Amino acid sequence: MRKALVVGINNYPKAELSGAVRDATEIANVLERHGDGSPNFDIKLITDPPVTITKALLRENIEALFKGKSDISLLYFSGHGFVNSLGGYIVTPDYQKYDEGISMDDILKYANESETRDKIIILDCCHSGAFGSPKLTGGYSALGEGVTVLTASKEDESAIEIGGRGVFTSLLIDALQGGSADLRGHITPGSIYSYIDSALGPWDQRPVFKTNVSTFISLRQIFPPVPLEILRKLKEYFESPTNEYKLDPSYEFTDDSAIDEHVETFKNLQEFESVGLVVPVGEEHMYFAAMNSKSCRLTALGYQYWRLVKENKI
Repeated sequence: MRKALVVGINNYPKAELSGAVRDATEIANVLERHGDGSPNFDIKLITDPPVTITKALLRENIEALFKGKSDISLLYFSGHGFVNSLGGYIVTPDYQKYDEGISMDDILKYANESETRDKIIILDCCHSGAFGSPKLTGGYSALGEGVTVLTASKEDESAIEIGGRGVFTSLLIDALQGGSADLRGHITPGSIYSYIDSALGPWDQRPVFKTNVSTFISLRQIFPPVPLEILRKLKEYFESPTNEYKLDPSYEFTDDSAIDEHVETFKNLQEFESVGLVVPVGEEHMYFAAMNSKSCRLTALGYQYWRLVKENKI
């Protein structure tokens, strides 16, 4: 079972629909189903407005999220964050001085003590990098087994909005829709962080990624860029990862010597080249490798997928 609590709190009381509310709604929509339309997360979406989200209400729902033995429990929060000498907080509308919201340390405790296999916390708020760095323990924190944290900014940074939309969540949505997918169509917390990190420059807010897992789980799956039945042919075309595949003009459909079987193979090899699995040897393009009777070989990435096919993991 996969369940997700998605929370958006309006930081601008006069706005009918704030960026945080829109961001939370879009995250809920994309997480609810995989790319092929099949069910993914069982979503509980809470936004203010229309609900008035108090500290008690939010704490109740966070506690419920991490109860039980689910496969994945995911918390996404978009709103305002606060940090003081004691640590970080996610802020609710009923905040007051010395009682600003729910402590990030408390959320970490809920996750650490949960029997759920994988716990994912994603925060798009200012100072969100304070999560997992409790001040009370001298800066030391222990993420329990299976806990992964992805935040919009470092502890001392604000989370940027452009046009009323969170920059971090805009990139997160792009990543979940396929921007961070691997060649099998899997989207993992690690690939999402890599996608967001590469999109933000050194002068921008810096996302923070912390995890205590032995393997990444797939948060969402889309149609792979290369069909899996074609990807499995890597083992057929390359008996070993160091072998080169010999080409000649019969592989190019425009040549008079073209052979249908060779043309189909060449089409697949060109697909592999387009996603970085294969490169021509001694030529700049695959076309010239065929016309000049050269060859192609696996890249380092190609070797990794060749190994996955060899080990029957694809």
